Formats: sequence, structure tokens, C-alpha cells
Amino acid sequence: MSLWYYETFDDRIRFGLRVEHTLFAKQSDYQYVEVFKTVELGKTLAIDGIYMTSEGDEHYYHEMIVHPAMVTVPGARRVLIIGGGDGGTAREVLRHPSVEKVVMVEIDQVVVDACKAHMPELGSWDDPRLELIIGDAIEYVKQAHVEPFDVIVLDGSDPVGPAEGLFNVDFYKGVSRLLRDGGVFSLQSESPMIQRPVFLEVVQTLRTIFKTAQPYFGPVLLYGGAQWSWTFASNTVDPLAIDEAQLAHVEDGCKYYNRDIHRGAFALPNDLRRQLG
Repeated sequence: MSLWYYETFDDRIRFGLRVEHTLFAKQSDYQYVEVFKTVELGKTLAIDGIYMTSEGDEHYYHEMIVHPAMVTVPGARRVLIIGGGDGGTAREVLRHPSVEKVVMVEIDQVVVDACKAHMPELGSWDDPRLELIIGDAIEYVKQAHVEPFDVIVLDGSDPVGPAEGLFNVDFYKGVSRLLRDGGVFSLQSESPMIQRPVFLEVVQTLRTIFKTAQPYFGPVLLYGGAQWSWTFASNTVDPLAIDEAQLAHVEDGCKYYNRDIHRGAFALPNDLRRQLG
């Protein structure tokens, strides 16, 4: 008998992968963390029954959450990553040679340990520019007294459990406090198809805090519905104003992202354009 792992969305849609064997399963203080080998996508991370990433398609997600922000901030030096415990977002940020410091605030040490042990190819954990803080990002953005960041990336899971507080006005105001003038905030903003109310709320809320909050889109097979969204937020930066020097360092090494993908990803379908106003 084949073993299948399913993620179910509100008892409406189910997405399954056939599993070869389990590599890791542990209940942390915050959530249930699993890593298993799948036939289609290789090693896969799930948290509380929700797919997080897989070695087979992680580049679609990690390249898109990072590079549209990074290539529009010339000479970005300091980057804050909120969440991102699998390491893929930090890996993509650290591909930019202008970066001098990356601070990652991840709440769950178990996620980090599981990915280091079983999905080490995702991260650049030994890069000396990376500072990992195991702690509460909600408190960090409220209280940290640090030099402002050029780019802030919110690589959080769905807005439930420990990640619920990462999707509201107070948190976004904290992010704005830590972002320098001329900086960019990027975040995953759920599926515009099967999680549309959450997607719309994220973008509309960001527009009350930042002068620009533009969603953009791309494929991620692991996430039900296949189409995923991220949002680019800034008070000064045009999301289509690519800095050629910044782009040149990473474009050829990407599996998915390039300048044409960047421009096309910000095209807004008519129904979403009407709903966002």
C-alpha cells in the first residue's frame, strides 16, 4: 500500500504527495515538525500538517520572496529575515555580495535543527554574515534597537498558530520602524485563489502603512492551487525599478527568477485589480 501525505484546505481542497519514508517527526514547544522523502518533490518539510517547502520546488518560492526586493535596493547591506527556518531565504539573500549582515529571527529551534540535519542543501548556515536569533519576531520588531535594515523579508507560514501575529497592522508597523528610507519589505501573501480573503487583507492592510504595496505572483507546486503570491511594500521604491548591478550578481545563477519573470510577475489579473481598487 502506498503512503500518502495530504494537506487539506478548509475541507474543500486536498493536495497529496506519495511518501517513500519519514526522516524526522517531532513536536516542538510550538508546532509539529516533519521531514519526509516524497516521490515527486524529494525531501519535504511540513509543519502542523501544512507543507512548508520541498527540495524539488523550493527555488520557485525562495527566489521570488527574495530577489524582487533585493534587486530594487542598490547596494543593500543589511537584511532582516523573519521566520525562514529552513534556510532557503537566507541562502538567496546571501548570494548578493553587497550584503554585510543578515539577521534571521526564527521562533523554533526544532525547525532549524531538522532542516540542517535533513535538508542541508537549502541553507547557507556557515556564512559568517548570518546571525540566527531563536526568538519571537513579534517582540523583535517592537523592541529591537538596531541599525535600520535595507530589506526585510517575512518568510512566515500561514497566519495560524505561532505565525498568526505576523499578519496584522501592529506587526507591519514594527517592520516599518526597522526599515530604512529607501528600503523594501517583502513577504509571502498566500494563494490568491484558495485563500483570497487573507490575500486581499494582507495587501490592503499593507497599503495603510506603506505608500506602495504591490502583489506579485508565481508558481509553487507544493502549495495547493499552484499559484502563489508575494507582496512588495515600500515608501519610496518602485517595484519595477531594477538595479542592473544588483541583478547581475544573481540572475544567471537562478533556476526560475530573471528580469522578465520580475516584470511579468507584477501583472495584476482583472478580478484582483477590481477587488484591490
